[in-house]
Amino acid sequence: MKGIKEVLNETYNLNQDKLIEDYDKAIESNSTLKKVVENLNLPKSYLMKYTTSLEETAKELKNCKHCKNILECKNSYPGYVFYPDILSDNLVFDYVPCKYKKELDKKNKYKENIYLFDVPKEIKEASMKNIDINDPNRFEIIKWLKNFLDTYQPKSGMKGLYLNGNFGCGKTYLISATLNELAKKNHKVAIIYYPELLRSLKESFGNNDTYNEKFRLLKTVEVLLIDDIGAETMTEWSRDEVLGNILQHRSQEGLTTFFTSNLTIKDLEEHFGTTTKGIDRVKAKRIIERIKQLTTEMTLVSENKRK
Repeated sequence: MKGIKEVLNETYNLNQDKLIEDYDKAIESNSTLKKVVENLNLPKSYLMKYTTSLEETAKELKNCKHCKNILECKNSYPGYVFYPDILSDNLVFDYVPCKYKKELDKKNKYKENIYLFDVPKEIKEASMKNIDINDPNRFEIIKWLKNFLDTYQPKSGMKGLYLNGNFGCGKTYLISATLNELAKKNHKVAIIYYPELLRSLKESFGNNDTYNEKFRLLKTVEVLLIDDIGAETMTEWSRDEVLGNILQHRSQEGLTTFFTSNLTIKDLEEHFGTTTKGIDRVKAKRIIERIKQLTTEMTLVSENKRK
């Protein structure tokens, strides 16, 4: 009569034989899996423990072979392949980006150079190649922006643009496309929707670190777009403590600043001059003079593209 130990050994050997048989069948019936295993160059007895994971790798590699773009990816995590590697003599599996994911990451890497605050998706993706060049009202502005891109030098005191015009005519898109091009050349830029920024700064009063970080970025970023200035509720704090300090620092450091507004600079002066506490034309004039030092004013009157 066989002892327990002998029976267990026989069962183990039978299981091992079955595992080896299943492993060999899997390898021989799957050329992709066979190639993966050969490239690893590890003992069969070791690889057998990872048969399921290796089969998953082979499945995803087959998916990649017939894939034409990342949108067609059929793998567990789109844009990635479950792939084995040898680390410290151990077999480890990780999700490795495919060629399409690498191309996409490279294409979008410039976005790391852009700080965006409360701007819509179309502004984030704004591109010079998508600008409407058939509108004659845009010609001089596009010409100005192209010249700016061709000649821009950081911290050189180059003037930005104060672009005013009717609602929805594409002011923000034009300048954002320009700044996105700068970001592709590895320049740091920021595009902020000014009314919402002021609200956010007020909310962060109790958190000095958050407030100071936002404020520091606005003062020091290489190129800044203040979008929709004049649409905010006018207060002495927003005019003097926020905008005044930002513009003074940027002027002193030769940092380029852009603005968009539905108001002309003259109208903006009226806006700054009227607060809840009364009329203050002197401080309004001071802000306007700073804006004039930093920018060239141009006007765009065109079709409302937001209809």
